[in-house]
Amino acid sequence: MELLHCVYEPEGEGPHPTILALHGRGANAMDLLGLAPHLCGGAFRVICPQAPLEVALGPGMTGYAWFPMSLGGEIDTAAFLSARDRLRTFLDQCTRRYAADGGKLVLLGFSQGGGMAYSLGLSDPGLFAGMCVLSSWLREGTLDALGVSDGVDSLPTLVHHGRRDELIDLQRAQHSITLLEKLHVPVDYTEYDMGHEITSRSLADLSGWLKDKVLASPIAR
Repeated sequence: MELLHCVYEPEGEGPHPTILALHGRGANAMDLLGLAPHLCGGAFRVICPQAPLEVALGPGMTGYAWFPMSLGGEIDTAAFLSARDRLRTFLDQCTRRYAADGGKLVLLGFSQGGGMAYSLGLSDPGLFAGMCVLSSWLREGTLDALGVSDGVDSLPTLVHHGRRDELIDLQRAQHSITLLEKLHVPVDYTEYDMGHEITSRSLADLSGWLKDKVLASPIAR
């Protein structure tokens, strides 16, 4: 497999609806795995790949990142696209290794992982039944490089952001919604009284959205 990863498997033989969950900068493959039992009662297989770049967090502490960047700074577009391509290869490998339920494949990304979710979902929307972006933002400068594909207007998208986010300013998330609306992406956007985090309330709303938009949908993408 292209990337080290962790997997939560629901009970039963399946096939199961599947979430590709992408962690933020400085975290690891285990970071989002704990969400799995709380999403629609554990109905989804959740695949959590670990980003390839090591990030020094302090003495004896290492995290991982999808692409190099400084907080608030510009990103290396070539590195960003290379990370997107590695994830796409990993996803192809997962498709062969893990049988998913009838096209019910969902992207989920937190913080830097949300940027990676945008990169996959907007460039190849037909692969996914939904896209969930938490505490992140869509960089206007990367849209042209991504090659946004036809079909984004039928990709259900959920965006959550905290009004007290100390790492990614709220205005960045709001501008992301403007960009998505210009692309005619069907987006459900909610702001919460929280920081750079996932709270019990936002997690419950995420679970409800997945139930309505993915599990209850008769249409497999």
